[in-house]
Amino acid sequence: MDRLVINVGEKVLYKNQEALIVKVIDLNKVSIKILKENIIYTVDISELKVFSEEVILKRDLGSDILSEKEWALANRRYKIIEPLINTKRTLKEVSRIAKQSSVHYTTIYRWLKLYDDSGLISSLARKRNLNGKFKGRLSKSLEDIINSKIESVYLTPSKRSIKRLMREIVKDCLKLKIEPPHENTVRNRIKNLSEEEKLRRRYGFSKARDKYHPIKGNFPGADFPLSVVQIDHTLLDIILVDEHLRNPFERPYITLAVDVFSRMILGFYLSFDPPGEIGTGLCISHAILPKDIWMEKTGVNEQWPCWGVMKTIHLDNAKEFRGKTLRRACQNYGISIEYRPPGTPNWGGHVERALKTISEEIHDLPGTTFSKVSDRENYDSKKKSSFTLNELEKWLTIYITKVYHKRLHSSINMSPLEKFKEGILGSSKSPGTGMPPRIFDERRVQLDFMPMIERTVQEYGVLIDHITYYDEVLRRYINAKSLTDPYVKKRKFIFKRDPRDISVIYFYDPELNDYFEIPYRDTSKPAISIWEYRSVIKKLKDNAVKIDEESIFNGYKEMEEIELNSIKSTKSLRKNTHRIIKKQLKSKIEPEIKKRVGKKGEKVEITKRIEPFEDIEDETFN
Repeated sequence: MDRLVINVGEKVLYKNQEALIVKVIDLNKVSIKILKENIIYTVDISELKVFSEEVILKRDLGSDILSEKEWALANRRYKIIEPLINTKRTLKEVSRIAKQSSVHYTTIYRWLKLYDDSGLISSLARKRNLNGKFKGRLSKSLEDIINSKIESVYLTPSKRSIKRLMREIVKDCLKLKIEPPHENTVRNRIKNLSEEEKLRRRYGFSKARDKYHPIKGNFPGADFPLSVVQIDHTLLDIILVDEHLRNPFERPYITLAVDVFSRMILGFYLSFDPPGEIGTGLCISHAILPKDIWMEKTGVNEQWPCWGVMKTIHLDNAKEFRGKTLRRACQNYGISIEYRPPGTPNWGGHVERALKTISEEIHDLPGTTFSKVSDRENYDSKKKSSFTLNELEKWLTIYITKVYHKRLHSSINMSPLEKFKEGILGSSKSPGTGMPPRIFDERRVQLDFMPMIERTVQEYGVLIDHITYYDEVLRRYINAKSLTDPYVKKRKFIFKRDPRDISVIYFYDPELNDYFEIPYRDTSKPAISIWEYRSVIKKLKDNAVKIDEESIFNGYKEMEEIELNSIKSTKSLRKNTHRIIKKQLKSKIEPEIKKRVGKKGEKVEITKRIEPFEDIEDETFN
């Protein structure tokens, strides 16, 4: 995955020309020198692209596709090279870590290259095809015995010794008539385990926490931008209208990501779905990605200079934050997850304060439900509602970038934008962390953080929620057999989808290691959101109609027709009303004028003002 590193001395592409970054001016601008011309320009960071000596198509293994064993291997390798990431790597330091980990220093360099190229831990699970040369000397059976015994004997609260572990390994080897490994081989495997994991598995979480985790007060670890990001969600106090007829619909949920160091809002996600893994994942991906495309899509002319992978995410202890996909995706991007312990409300204080501030601002919008029933009094929230989901999304973007980020925050005695800028670029008191790398593959990041759906591929394609999808890319996997049990089971593949448009799903091809779009099998069907889909399903269930693809889209078509007829009726009513108004005005104004005209035809000044709508009892025109 391409990542643009924004540091002085880094080579970049500017309008397809090689350039060198000579100065970081601001969060949005840098000075670059075009190498061919030797001329210095000041440009927007968004205009820069990743420079590469060769154009190589890099595809990395997704965290979803890895087995537990492969995922554990990738994580063990990452723990070894972690001290060398984002630092100057000397041969002495690399050799020291290689010796400590019992691997050759060239292996460390190879792992570092794999990680640098992708930025993903899953890339460390790659295996080179060496046609038998330099392959591990241990058989798969012996490897399985060693790994299983380390898990079941050594990494347990019983705290058994390596001598005992060896006896158990030898015993199993003799049963299978396999030559036992040397004791040093087993010791090296244990050395490759992280010290934190060994302490946690053998002595308990509290021991590991006391030694390796910082003491939790008011987030002492949030010492720089993106060090600690809090994420939480709430139901907003406003009723939105639907996109077509603008009838009152529902209250939306917002998931918000806040940088604890600066109080900057890094990203958000709005939906009608209750909080879950999808909303959390899309909020995280929004926080990680540059906002240039987002600002263009929403039509907001302002800078939102936040991007980059955060170090730690702090989440509520709720079940929607504990999904396997979310956990693996965070690990894959090198993000640590910390859950708020029960009974510690101060831990989520920063994001909760931001949510409260946004909720208070929303109380001034039409359609607000306020936070208390008593505050509504005679206010009809449904009748006054006027914002659609997209319009509220734009309103929030304007509020965040033009107001919240620039307003003085009492806790830090400056605006969040100033604090964030200080943490990145530095000040007279402290050096900055430097600009975080920018990730360009928006779709890949979003898909990585979306929950997966597993399905087999049939002759007709893939069936998800009564809807069939198909594309030629699926043909080779039709009725594919399971890799683990080919005689009994069919192979399941990974699919993902965006809740805002379920007309397309994304298929993860395990051989090409990439996602492919799979449309409806019947492409004549309209694109709908998951909320519209659920609305149709509810109607079908209420009417006891059999639920299948045809009934779903017939139901949707029927609802659309009702909306269109309603719009036509409304237009017709307005047209007729205007005609009646004109007729009433004419019958009222003309006699008044005639009455005021003199006998000889001279005009007389009309002293009474005639109000055009004063006698019409219609709220629309009053």
